[in-house]
Amino acid sequence: LEAPTLTCEPGEAPGPALDIRTRLDLMTDLMVLALRCDLTRVVTFMLADGFANTVYDFLDVPGGHHAMSHHFGDPAMIEGITRVGVWEMTQLAMLLERLKAVDEGDGTLLDHTAVCWSSSMSSGNLHSYDNLPMILAGRANGQITPGHHRVYTGDPDRADLYTAMLNMAGVPIERFGSDGTGPLPGLL
Repeated sequence: LEAPTLTCEPGEAPGPALDIRTRLDLMTDLMVLALRCDLTRVVTFMLADGFANTVYDFLDVPGGHHAMSHHFGDPAMIEGITRVGVWEMTQLAMLLERLKAVDEGDGTLLDHTAVCWSSSMSSGNLHSYDNLPMILAGRANGQITPGHHRVYTGDPDRADLYTAMLNMAGVPIERFGSDGTGPLPGLL
């Protein structure tokens, strides 16, 4: 993938009514640009809130996302929510590829970044937030060795991941939130 042809000069604001694909593509460019131009060290992005009933008609998925998450075992709804999930993961891969395409001399922007992805629920059908799927990508300037799969359980582990990430960013905290116990072991 080629590095985006973006400059650190302000551009024109996009129009108001953009479809989700165009809006996400622009937001991805904006996140990469903000990091590349050293305008920020932290970016947070949420595609939509948990109650959004976004319709992904371009994926041939009938119905809204939130409604499909309450599938009650319906195979068609499970297939639809799976299609949306696969599309969302391809968008995350696109962000990672764009970060990787930015050469910073001693590595890529992805090498110098930590990207944390998560969902707000592990099962929308059950409203469960136990065992959330989470992805940590990038190398955080050599502090993370990518390519590992780890299984952690329970709320303290999410808080401990955030503690470890803040420590990587130079924020010397001992714990995050009321559930935190310390930096997540085995991460760094």
